[in-house]
Amino acid sequence: MSEKKSGLKKAFTEFIWPRRKIVFIGLILILISRAASLILPWQSKILIDDIVPQSDFVGLRNLLIVVGVAILLQSITSFLLTRILSVEAQHLISLLRAKVQKHVISLPINYFDNTKSGELVSRIMTDVEGVRNLIGTGLVQLVGGSITAIASVFILISINAKMTFFVLVPVIIFAVIALKAFGYIRPIFRNRGKINAEVTGRLTESLNGIRVIKGFNAEDQENHIFEEGVNRLFLNVKKSLTATAFMTSSSTFLLGLASTGIMGIGGFYMMEGTMTMGDFLAFTLFLGFMIAPIVQMGNIGSQLTEALAGLDRTEELLQMTQENDLHSRPIKLDKVVGNIEFDQVSFAYEDDKDVVKNVSFKAPLGSITALVGTSGSGKTTIAGLASSFMFPHSGQVLVDGNDLSQVDLPSYRHNLGVVLQDDFLFEGTIRENILFPRPNATEAELLAAVEAAYVNEFADGFEEGLETVIGERGVKLSGGQRQRIAIARAVLADPKIIVLDEATSNLDNESEAFIQKSLAALMKGRTTFVIAHRLSTIRQADQILVIEKGEIAERGTHDELIKKEGRYFDLYTYQSRI
Repeated sequence: MSEKKSGLKKAFTEFIWPRRKIVFIGLILILISRAASLILPWQSKILIDDIVPQSDFVGLRNLLIVVGVAILLQSITSFLLTRILSVEAQHLISLLRAKVQKHVISLPINYFDNTKSGELVSRIMTDVEGVRNLIGTGLVQLVGGSITAIASVFILISINAKMTFFVLVPVIIFAVIALKAFGYIRPIFRNRGKINAEVTGRLTESLNGIRVIKGFNAEDQENHIFEEGVNRLFLNVKKSLTATAFMTSSSTFLLGLASTGIMGIGGFYMMEGTMTMGDFLAFTLFLGFMIAPIVQMGNIGSQLTEALAGLDRTEELLQMTQENDLHSRPIKLDKVVGNIEFDQVSFAYEDDKDVVKNVSFKAPLGSITALVGTSGSGKTTIAGLASSFMFPHSGQVLVDGNDLSQVDLPSYRHNLGVVLQDDFLFEGTIRENILFPRPNATEAELLAAVEAAYVNEFADGFEEGLETVIGERGVKLSGGQRQRIAIARAVLADPKIIVLDEATSNLDNESEAFIQKSLAALMKGRTTFVIAHRLSTIRQADQILVIEKGEIAERGTHDELIKKEGRYFDLYTYQSRI
């Protein structure tokens, strides 16, 4: 219960109170609408008891005018409610989505490594939708319905107190059942959001990996996994529907029982002559105005419960610590020279399982540091530490003498360029992908980057040239073409520090020769880290670090390490024979 109260309190303070003026206008409109709706039953009593018996045609005309005006008021207020509150609710959803997306983008890399992208899409787009029931017509109708029900009770008492108290007993029982049901349903809704995110995540993965699925004839396997997921979703929905159906059937039975009793009691009073037909008709109509909001409140209550469950999940996401916490990162680099130093750096993805162990080395401005070793030795982790994608568990990575764990990340990454083995390209044109780090670059700067990475060599062959649409993740291009676009992107970024992770791995020999020339120009005067399995690409490195089991097994230049005839010599001669 305390969790529910805290959720309601946060929803009120964060979403409702800042928009209190709009909500207040909505309440005024709903009260006008509800008041207008009470005209019809009141005038029905006058029609039956006064106008018809006296054949009062003038009174009939006036009655019709009053009822017509009331109906017009209801129509106008209904339009204004939708126009003001529903539009504001959708505006709030868009703001909240943007806020959640902004926060998610600011989370550390390891969060994305452990979370499916489709799951995050679901949490950003779907979980916040329920907020429309807090600011939209849902909450206002709930309050307005409550006021209408209370007003109807007083009117009913004025008509016949005994009949009113007879009705209130089943209504109170229904209210208790509804409160219990909402408490039961909320965790179900919260779990539904989680299941929906998982299913969406797997579906997104399947669609992104469709070539692998078809290549291994694994359609049936993926179909089975998806069917299991949607079945879990179905079972969750089934639970909530069962609770909702029980609540609805309870209201039907209890309120139907009350209506039956009213027919009997009212019939008895009319036969006794203690109640007029107009009173009975008015009582019946006002009873509808009391019961209808109560039943409606059950539906709105379910919507609000679902909304709060979604906001609970959204709040969990927003409470996660951002990668660039300004309190713990007070150092803002106005100018980066490019001197990098690793001082006794250790890192582990899992506790007590270091993949980098006490690594120390210096990479001064303009130097090329090559990281070589077998797969899984820790090369990419060291490059990730230099890129600020992860941070040491012990030791320090220093940038111009500043501890990188205390440096404002945007001020560092503004001077960083990264070319990965499987670099990501966005759906769009070749031009848009190269301009990604500097959208406002001049045409001359763009063309210089295109020529430096020899992108023009294949782009000129396309009918649309640089305007060629490359498809999702650059699927319409070869691996070498994608790699050259990634290198052109890094050239255009003009960074002080460059990390090349297998940057030439997807190139044929001819393309590699071109790229080696462009990389030589790119690396000149910049601090560069190169990861390469093909050792022929790093002969000119200022220092080569041979990484084995997370430690530096050897270090030196190419010639020095060859003379040592150690681990690097074995790797190099083995590749030379191949």
